[in-house]
Amino acid sequence: MDVIFKALNDPARRALLDSLRAKDGQTLTELEEQLDMTRFGVMKHLKVLEDAHLVTTKKVGRFKYHYLNPLPLQEVMDRWLHPFLGPQAQALSRLKQTLEQQHMKPDLVLSTYIDCSHDALWDALTKGDLMAQYHFACDRITGVHETPGDSIDMMFPGSDGVMLSNTLISIDPKSRIEMSFAPGWEENAHISRCIYLLEPQPKGMKLTVEHYELGPNDGNVNDGWTRFLASLKSWLETGRTARFPMTAA
Repeated sequence: MDVIFKALNDPARRALLDSLRAKDGQTLTELEEQLDMTRFGVMKHLKVLEDAHLVTTKKVGRFKYHYLNPLPLQEVMDRWLHPFLGPQAQALSRLKQTLEQQHMKPDLVLSTYIDCSHDALWDALTKGDLMAQYHFACDRITGVHETPGDSIDMMFPGSDGVMLSNTLISIDPKSRIEMSFAPGWEENAHISRCIYLLEPQPKGMKLTVEHYELGPNDGNVNDGWTRFLASLKSWLETGRTARFPMTAA
């Protein structure tokens, strides 16, 4: 590292590197014409750059060509800058994604009004064991949604296979749940994104479902959400399970 920093600590040597970055494979004569110094002075600077492995050479006939070697600079970046820039770059990437998603138009929006308490609705949407009591397509659901990364998995009836998995992306307690939507009923299924929005009303709650980034083969999702909301509403308002399956029992 000392050799590299020493090599970079001179404006003439940095000018030589800039020249090779713009046009690689130059001879001593070509480089000499760009600097206001003697040929011997240019040779000394090139020797320092070669010792630092920032410049490599290849002799063809009686000419020696000089090439920029960026690998030592990459090592400096990896050692000194990436540990600091990595978290910042990740934060900027998340911010960019968030801003883009805020301006993204939902592919599907459904709302329903439910005569229930705020807490009851929140628990029904974030606890797998409660969801299993009303879900229209399955009665075995595992997991909870408390912190990002948590997953709720809905199992195929009579099987250990996952019918649908929702992984929590972000959560605002009692008001907003954002999660992935990963179907398990087909291979290489398209993974989309959905959001629950909870709004207290003068009587009961309003629940809105927004679904984003649906794929071309997700045509039944609208019907599935309609049945899900109907089953949820009936269970919360009556305390009884009333499933609305897609196929008759």
